[in-house]
Amino acid sequence: MLAEMRIQGLGVIDDATLELDPGLTVLTGETGAGKTMVVTGLTLLGGGRAEASRVADGAPRAVVEGRFSADAAALAVADEVGADPDDDGTLIAVRTVSADGRSRAHLGGRSVPVGVLSRLAEATLAVHGQNDQLRLLRPAEQRALLDRFAGEAVAEPLERYRAVRAEWQRVAAELVERRDGARRLAQEADMLRHGLTEIGAVDPQPREDGELVDLARRLAAADDLREAAAAAQAALVGADEVDPDSPAALALIGDARHRLAGAGDPELTALDARLGEALALLGDVGTELAGYLDRLDADPERLAQVLSRQAELKALTRKYAADIDGVIAWADAAKERLAGIDTSDEALSALTARRDALAVDLAGHAAEVTAVRTESATRLAAGATAELAGLAMPDARLLVTVAPRLAAPEAPDALRVGDATLAAGADGVDEVELKLVAHGGAQPQPLHKGASGGELSRVMLALEVALAGADPVPTMVFDEVDAGVGGRAAVEIGRRLARLAARHQVIVVTHLPQVAAYADRHLVVDKTSRDGSAAGNGSGRTSSRVRTLAEGDRIVELARMLAGLDDTDTGRAHAEELLGAARAHREADRAEPASPAPVAANRSASSGRAHKAGRKVPARG
Repeated sequence: MLAEMRIQGLGVIDDATLELDPGLTVLTGETGAGKTMVVTGLTLLGGGRAEASRVADGAPRAVVEGRFSADAAALAVADEVGADPDDDGTLIAVRTVSADGRSRAHLGGRSVPVGVLSRLAEATLAVHGQNDQLRLLRPAEQRALLDRFAGEAVAEPLERYRAVRAEWQRVAAELVERRDGARRLAQEADMLRHGLTEIGAVDPQPREDGELVDLARRLAAADDLREAAAAAQAALVGADEVDPDSPAALALIGDARHRLAGAGDPELTALDARLGEALALLGDVGTELAGYLDRLDADPERLAQVLSRQAELKALTRKYAADIDGVIAWADAAKERLAGIDTSDEALSALTARRDALAVDLAGHAAEVTAVRTESATRLAAGATAELAGLAMPDARLLVTVAPRLAAPEAPDALRVGDATLAAGADGVDEVELKLVAHGGAQPQPLHKGASGGELSRVMLALEVALAGADPVPTMVFDEVDAGVGGRAAVEIGRRLARLAARHQVIVVTHLPQVAAYADRHLVVDKTSRDGSAAGNGSGRTSSRVRTLAEGDRIVELARMLAGLDDTDTGRAHAEELLGAARAHREADRAEPASPAPVAANRSASSGRAHKAGRKVPARG
């Protein structure tokens, strides 16, 4: 739920704070006062597109800040990005748009991508405007609306359907590739087999090229290496013919130990132990030098073999990879690819069988999705039709049809489901369409043909009320969805919005006093000059402010909305009657929430009896 919202430097609003009711909040004001900026602010909080043109003239930036009473879904989004809720459990979301069009987002005091606010909005906020009515005319939107109503009942089988469909498409595409590209694949297979044969004949071993370089270098310099190793060995252990002027290291250390041991001093004796360790180490080195000299091979034939092997390996690295390890990796990949492009009859038969088995499985999931949608469509149509009856469309009926989407047998997404060949799209095999029967005896018509602007507004609201129990989004915003509606229908729209507010937080921008009368909290946007005086007195640039109306101010505002009658007793009497009727309806709905609103009960709010009588009617409730 959105508890509070602050707007700074957005359009004509310099600085305004909106405290929103958990129930129904309405926002009214003169045309051009800035109500649209409030909706724009809500859209920005929801991660919507930022436009520099929305920043107020002369302001460096526009800032929209919202305080959400977060539920588990919203807190999960915050936790993923490391955002912290306040001590009272609320989440602060901020969207900033600079005058040059750059946008920044913050959540819980942490800078986040704008997409995070979009995810937060998915869990907390749904904005419905006149554009949503137009989207409602699209088949994809109608299918999405039905799925939203069906909830998990359709989401789970649809997820299984999509997983099987992805594998079915992959196998089908591979089968087509193997069949249609048989010649190309055969040529590729021949190239891979030739390469594998060539590599197999050489049989390279991991890291062999580097080892051969070291071996070749040793063989080529065998004489020099032997001389160096022999001299080092002689220095350590002595030569066969001992030169008394060049004693060996081991002999010198042995003599040193003898002298220390005979000194009889404990400190020198300790040094003798350390010399013993050095003597052992030098002895080991001497032994290893002897082994090296024994292994050192100066055979020219062996060197020729090594150079020949190097040439074989270089022939492979010139064709397949930069080194021998890369050549071996190429061979492994070639074997795997070769197994995957088998164009034999056996391989094609196996793929065909796999594709057909997946098609049968997919058809089962598609049928399950269709069954859930068909059952949900009946319930959605009944619920929305019941709401239309209370929206001054007593003879109207809404039909939600679920029909198979046919496909040509040769189409790539063609799927046999039962006796029909259907198009297996990402959302199933169904076409969902909303149709309106406007009055008794009328033929069902698609919404774009059978509904006027006012009727479309009522259809949308009826659907939202029917969806209320299934929709997890706690806050719903309606931007002039009552356009084109008046009279008794307007009263019923207000009543339905109030009913919707029993389960959701509802924020409504409206021009209709009949709707505004049902508000739990009434906000008004009005223009002022920059110095705070009333707009239009020539005092300077005008801006807008948002005020929460007290009871007396509500009557004045409703009277203004009633054709500008705020300065007359008649207008105020009519406004009080409107408020009284709204209170009576709300009390009746609370007492019996499931019953439809009787149309006749609204006659007092729309007949204008107070206007005709010219008397003031006290507010009721």
